[in-house]
Amino acid sequence: MGLAGAALIAADAFACTNFIAGKGATADGSVMVTYADDSYTRFGYLHHSARGKHGPGEMRKVIDWGDDTPRGEIPQAGETYNVVGNMNEHQVVIGETTWGGYPELEDTTGNSLLDYGSLIYITLERAKSAREAIKLMGELVDEYGYASTGETFSIADKNEAWIMEMIGKGSGEKGANWIAVRIPDNAIAAHANEPRIRKVDYKDKENVIYSKDLFKWARKHGYLKGKDEDFSFADAFSDHKPAKRRSCDGRVWSFYRNFATPEEDARWLKWVKAESDEPLPLYIIPDRKLSLKDMQERMRDHYEGTDLDMTKDIGAGNHTAPVRWAPNRYEVDGKTYFHERPTATQQTAWHFVSQSRGDMPDAVGGILWFGTDDANTSVYMPFYCSMTEVPEELRVGNGDLYTFSPTANFWVNNWVANQAYHGYDMMIDDIRKVQGGLEDKFAEARRAKDAQLLALYEAGDMAGLEKSVNEEGAAIAKEATDAYRDLAQYLIVKYIDGKRKKVDANGEFARNKYGKPLSPESPGYKPEFYEMIVKTTGDRYLMPQ
Repeated sequence: MGLAGAALIAADAFACTNFIAGKGATADGSVMVTYADDSYTRFGYLHHSARGKHGPGEMRKVIDWGDDTPRGEIPQAGETYNVVGNMNEHQVVIGETTWGGYPELEDTTGNSLLDYGSLIYITLERAKSAREAIKLMGELVDEYGYASTGETFSIADKNEAWIMEMIGKGSGEKGANWIAVRIPDNAIAAHANEPRIRKVDYKDKENVIYSKDLFKWARKHGYLKGKDEDFSFADAFSDHKPAKRRSCDGRVWSFYRNFATPEEDARWLKWVKAESDEPLPLYIIPDRKLSLKDMQERMRDHYEGTDLDMTKDIGAGNHTAPVRWAPNRYEVDGKTYFHERPTATQQTAWHFVSQSRGDMPDAVGGILWFGTDDANTSVYMPFYCSMTEVPEELRVGNGDLYTFSPTANFWVNNWVANQAYHGYDMMIDDIRKVQGGLEDKFAEARRAKDAQLLALYEAGDMAGLEKSVNEEGAAIAKEATDAYRDLAQYLIVKYIDGKRKKVDANGEFARNKYGKPLSPESPGYKPEFYEMIVKTTGDRYLMPQ
């Protein structure tokens, strides 16, 4: 059976990517975390919950983050904090990636209350630091139960960053097994749907924290058979089959490789290709300090320039697009094959790069660089953690997955991206020009904006500070959305029907002296595509002599 009879099979849902950089590993001294929420069923909007004071008996609803199912209620905290996206007003940030783990460890009774998404946002509403967040997450699942499967969390504040991993105890047992490891200040780390914490120094109470009964429970249930000090959380509660390594740890490797030696790069790639059983390190010391732009660019990665480069095979199509349509696994002649799964991907709902800056007060120090849809083609917009009003373009209700809205940032970004997927090598430079121009403008404006906000803070004018933050956030979201709506229209005009309209030295569409449009260019197909047509059709299209 050839390609025409290939049977497609469903792929595992490998979604979400987190990168971390400690304050000693970044050029500006901030702690940075990235996150892409990669889901075909989520809409790209900016989450917000307002700070508040709450009285005795007041309850907080728990809504499942996966399917919006009401799960129940828990007592509200006496005080809750402002949350913008996945950052709160104290510069605490939480991201996640799901890895599942052994199915018997999921609570299928429905008695556990907190799914991982609810756990994240409840914690952000209540925690002033990363350590406080870790402690609180453990306490919450002990009291109300953990309703999700294996999960890795990035948890950071203005001083430090942690990776925390959690998995349930199965049906009938409340709570969860979990461990958290601090990432050294001069290090970078990553996780992408595979558990990452293996053997660590469990006596280092300052940098390693874990559930009180972790070893006892794991030994009792057969997940730990050696010495406590040899325990590996990642290996106890999940396997690491070749497909997972390639689809998941491949993204970790591709982040690390940009800040490491060629020898390290080659060694780590062997784990990804299942040619070695030496796992990727939990963190590495980078060969240089990372900038904000470094973190943004890594979120746009498709393995370019490596053996896994997604633009170099026939799957990229005639226009070398670094995307592959799901499912990611398929069969040909009874054999299973796969598509690469890079960091940037078309199904992203929203993504961010956070900056938690310890040299500034929290209201000014925390910035969430937020975008919707594919990180490769969309714009990172800066929003301060003190923002209390969500811009219209990112608001819940302004469109949804079934309702197009021309003012929704998510929809105009998709409009641009989905044109580029079918004409990538022609359109990407046009996109980069608009994308880069906006991001450079937003970044260059931070110094002056920081200074303005600091003056308001020092004057004790918090109302004025929030007003300024809200007004700038609204202006940025509108500018980015309007620019991409214009870009989408420009792309359809310039590249309609597989042609490419000519432009003049000013970038305007070229016309003759009477104003008539010039004949467009015909990019056609690449030589390898013409060759493939001939190989698959023989002499069917051979021109008669």
